This record gives sequence, C-alpha cells and structure tokens, in this order.
Amino acid sequence: MELTEPTVWSTDRLELGEGLRWVDDRLVLVDLLAGRLWETDGDAPTPLRELRRLDGPLGAVAPVADRPGEWLAAAGTGVTLLPATGDPRPVAELVADAPEPTRLNDAVADPHGRFWAGSMTYAMVPGGGTLFRLTPGADPVPAVTGLTIPNGPAFDATGTTMYLADTPRGEIDRFTVDPATGALHGREPFVRLTPADGGPDGMTLDAAGHLWIALWGGSAVRRYRPDGTLDQEIRLPATQPAGICLGGPDLRRLFIGTARVGLDTPGPQDGALFAVDVQVPGLPTAHAAAPAS
Repeated sequence: MELTEPTVWSTDRLELGEGLRWVDDRLVLVDLLAGRLWETDGDAPTPLRELRRLDGPLGAVAPVADRPGEWLAAAGTGVTLLPATGDPRPVAELVADAPEPTRLNDAVADPHGRFWAGSMTYAMVPGGGTLFRLTPGADPVPAVTGLTIPNGPAFDATGTTMYLADTPRGEIDRFTVDPATGALHGREPFVRLTPADGGPDGMTLDAAGHLWIALWGGSAVRRYRPDGTLDQEIRLPATQPAGICLGGPDLRRLFIGTARVGLDTPGPQDGALFAVDVQVPGLPTAHAAAPAS
C-alpha cells in the first residue's frame, strides 16, 4: 500500500501524541499527559495497543540495548526504566526540586547509547527548561540550559550532529557532539520560524541528513536541507502535529502524532495518528545503553 497523502492510521484520538519510534517492526508512541505507551503496526491501519500506563506524564521512551521489551523513559520528573515485566524502576531524578513545577518532555537515545531528556515547567516559564544528558555510570549532566520547551533532540547517523528545538521561541539549533563524551560544541542557529509557521516540535533525520520537523499549531510537517533551506512541506488536517518518525518495512513511511490538548473545539482529526510515504528512508532507532545497576 503506497500512501501518497497523509492517511489516518488509527481510529484512536490522543490528547498529546508524542515520542514516535519505529522499534522491532512496529510503531511505538506515547500519549504524553495521559502517561500511556502505545504500539501499532506499520503496514496497515490498526487500533493502538497499550503497552504500559504510568501514574504521571510519559514524555518519550527509548528501547534498551540487548534487553527486548525494556524501555528507558522520560517520565514525570526523572528517568525511569520500564522493564518487560514488573514495576517501573527509577533511574535518575532530574527536576523534582526545580523552583517551578516541572516535568520531562521529549527524550531520545543517541547512536552511542546515551539518553537525552528535556524538561519544561508546567507554566512554560521562559528559560525554565533544560536538556539533560545521561550516560550509564555517570551523574546526569545539564547539557543545554535556558530553554523554554525543548523538543528533540535529533541526531545524525554518526551521533556527531544534534538538532534541538525550543518550541515557543521558534528556534532550532545545531550542535557538534563529541562521540566519546557527548559534550556539545559549536552551537549555531539552524532554522528560525515565525508564529505563523507554527512551533518546531518533534523532529527526525533521514538517511540523506535532512531534518523533518512537526510544526505545532502549523498543521504541517516540513523537511529542511542540511543548509537550513526548506525542501518540502506536508499539510495536515490537524492543528497540532507533535511527534514524527520514519518507519515501516523500508523506513520510508512518515508517521505523525498530533494533539487535541489546548484546543477549544478540536476537529475530527485533531489527536489522530497519520502516515504518509516519502522518498528518502529514515535512520534506525537508536537504543539506550542499559542503566547502571
């Protein structure tokens, strides 16, 4: 089945569909504020199947290397291990002591197994967010501070380039990453968006090094070339695209999660999961290194 236009991929409607990942031949995503982890198939639309349900927000997950069925999760105010069976196990507390009520938002593993998780205040206080880097056996590091709502990050295939969005500011910056340590260098502006464009939310890189961005409030997903120029835009019948990934059997199916939260009168496809096929495949989902015992 070739999808030439965005296609609704499930009858389910999510409050805040984020953290999309293609893992073990299936799509995994979260309904962030509801604290639910879902999966579905990539070859034909099917209802979402619940994998886990937490008591608080679940920002995103990464599969744990060499541990099938286990996830490292940005959950509530810290990072949590979700084992294949049994109760969640706290790994690192990050923002419980923040001066403003704060939660984790987006998160991802890089190709070297490090886990990166961003925080934001519930009141969206400017500068109240931080991007943390977690390496097994080491203390969490506040890698980028002074953010408002960090989204991403997204890494290239080598893990030496990182893109990070600050959604309400309309900013996406590019960093050079030390592959051995994860230290960030050479921060530079990549894309600057206007409020009319929408805010940059979930992101992913494809095999050509182009960056796909979900535009919260912009009813669109865009693909940008490595020089920061616009290459492609896909319009959607939903106001708040939030999370994206490339998956399917050949990694050429672009999946898009959207949100209903905050809309006074959500439309029939707000909160829907969409899929559309693109020409360039994505990158395999990176796995997080198992946390130190």
